[in-house]
Amino acid sequence: MDAARAASIAKWVTEAGLIGMSELELLHGFCDRLIAEGLPVSRVNIVIDTLHPIHEGRVFRWRRDDQESLNPVVEYGRTNVEGEAAENWRRSTYYHLLVSGEDFLRRRIGPGHPEDFSVLKDLRADGQTDYVVLIHRFAVEGAIGEMDCFYSSWTTDAHSGFTDEHIALLRELASPLMLALKCASLARIAKTLVETYLGRDAGRLVLNGRIARGVTDRIQAVLWFSDLHSFTHITETADPEQIIPFLNDYSEAVISSIYEAGGDVLKLIGDGALAIFKEENASEACRSALKAERLMRSRIQALNDERRSCNLPVTSAYLGLHIGEVFYGNIGSQDRLDFTVVGPAVNEVSRIGALCRSVERDVLVSSAFHATASKDDQECLVSVGRYALRGVARPQELFTLDPSRLEDEGFRADAE
Repeated sequence: MDAARAASIAKWVTEAGLIGMSELELLHGFCDRLIAEGLPVSRVNIVIDTLHPIHEGRVFRWRRDDQESLNPVVEYGRTNVEGEAAENWRRSTYYHLLVSGEDFLRRRIGPGHPEDFSVLKDLRADGQTDYVVLIHRFAVEGAIGEMDCFYSSWTTDAHSGFTDEHIALLRELASPLMLALKCASLARIAKTLVETYLGRDAGRLVLNGRIARGVTDRIQAVLWFSDLHSFTHITETADPEQIIPFLNDYSEAVISSIYEAGGDVLKLIGDGALAIFKEENASEACRSALKAERLMRSRIQALNDERRSCNLPVTSAYLGLHIGEVFYGNIGSQDRLDFTVVGPAVNEVSRIGALCRSVERDVLVSSAFHATASKDDQECLVSVGRYALRGVARPQELFTLDPSRLEDEGFRADAE
């Protein structure tokens, strides 16, 4: 390949990175262009650590043949703890480059060539003849968490393997590719972080530019405020190392239920959660919130069965539901903003949730919620009387779930 054609591939990679192509689009486009120019690449893996609450990183994969049956993205778990993932990592060619300080490794594959890494045996069995591994390290200032370098491996099944010219070209063109991939990875990390810490809808709005202080929308939404029973007592009596797993277990049950029903969690307050449900049709938002409650109840019941079998402390959740107009957006100081909801309705739903304990009900919904809900949903709610809410001028009628409807298996099946 002459210099002009190599420059053309580098130019395409740069422009593709600037317009925001995904990692897979970049990898596939790059490899397709290498093949078109006669470079005999048959397999490529690119590995990058990331900043994610669950996964340590991702492997992006390309195959010249049999691409349709390939899983193009593989997410891997923590390699800094003991286990199969950590053992595989320490035996890998990537780990060898990391600890040796080298940036290039090549192994010819076949009879008479050493197989000092287990991957070489697998590649030989698949008919590969040459294997090249590169590492592109970031400066300390360019790293984000454990995202401090790219690893890549390049394989061919050509009878004579890669030529020296092929390898030189790969090393030259891999740098602009990795730069474009880093841009794509940073965009994905930003999306993961804002959605994880702000909530899905709030995170999307922030990434779309809603970051100015005081910029809010006046919206109508169903408000959810839930908390856990006896959390203070459990923290005082349980072993300290059990508290965080306890919170994580029950938070997973609550948050996953809200998300599955179409809601968005805006804030975690200790053992409590503030969420909203937004729909064009307000009665549909009420229905979504009730669906989330049923999902949460079912998941907490299953979780309690599992935790009891392990002799671990268990609890249940209580929930307040309300609907009203709120301000939704950025609130705070110039240096610290929170994307959340504020307004009298937010105060009311927290008061309704807190009243569950004294009324001895796990769920209380406001009269506004009851009036907005569809007729079918109203039929599963019964009045518990009028109550004064702290900080609210007039008492209001509150409702709870009809116990007879909760016991109806047909009702529960329909809810799912």
